[in-house]
Amino acid sequence: MTRKVPIITLLSDFGLRDPYVAEMKAVTLSICPTATIVDVSHGIRKFDIRMGAFILATAAPYFPRGTIHVAVVDPGVGTERRPIIIEGEHSLYVGPDNGLLMLSAQREGINHVYEIANPKYMLKEVSRTFHGRDIFSPAAAHLANGVQPADFGAEIFDPVTPSFTKPTVQGGKIEGEAIHIDGFGNVVTNITLRDLSESGIREGGSLLLRLKDKDSNLKVCSAYGEVLRGMPLVILGSSGFLEVSVNQGDASRFFGVEVGNRVVIEKP
Repeated sequence: MTRKVPIITLLSDFGLRDPYVAEMKAVTLSICPTATIVDVSHGIRKFDIRMGAFILATAAPYFPRGTIHVAVVDPGVGTERRPIIIEGEHSLYVGPDNGLLMLSAQREGINHVYEIANPKYMLKEVSRTFHGRDIFSPAAAHLANGVQPADFGAEIFDPVTPSFTKPTVQGGKIEGEAIHIDGFGNVVTNITLRDLSESGIREGGSLLLRLKDKDSNLKVCSAYGEVLRGMPLVILGSSGFLEVSVNQGDASRFFGVEVGNRVVIEKP
């Protein structure tokens, strides 16, 4: 993959007030001084892999081809979980093998996944608790300098792939889950337009939605205002995922939904 522009993005659950983000940037720039570092978010809830995966997946498609995305939400740091590089169709992803990278990488298409095992591309001393600084940042910087992903370690074929990364579509039925609730109370699912199309559901039509064991027949809208104020609807949101919404209301409260709840959709 050609990397003409050394852009490295950072996403973490550290918080900007902690020194960890600055340490990661310092390590990156010491290895690749020409890198442009972009902070995607450091406001991910602590240990919330699902939230980190969603935020990364919404931002990554808008960066230039060859961008290197470093994501660190890593409750398993120091255990046997692997540090990995995912070579996607348009980007490279660096982080822990815990599913954090998979939602975004799967959306763009995965070519290869490699374990980061070559000590040549790590800091000389690797701590037990901060692989973001000691493994992931050096790896990203070396990638930006032109080192090939395959040079970091063996290719792996069994990366961790949580259920939230992809719904199941079978016989006109889609089974997914709520992966994010935004500030307006919209319930963002992991269901995409492609999933709807495979099930024969079209914008402007309707669908049968099952949430919290309650069935609702909802319109698939192109704008919130297509239903009366306070009424529920489904819409393809700006992130490319299907949202359950309430016009000028809070869908999460309306349906009593939390992140991780099962979402089932069928053609009525």
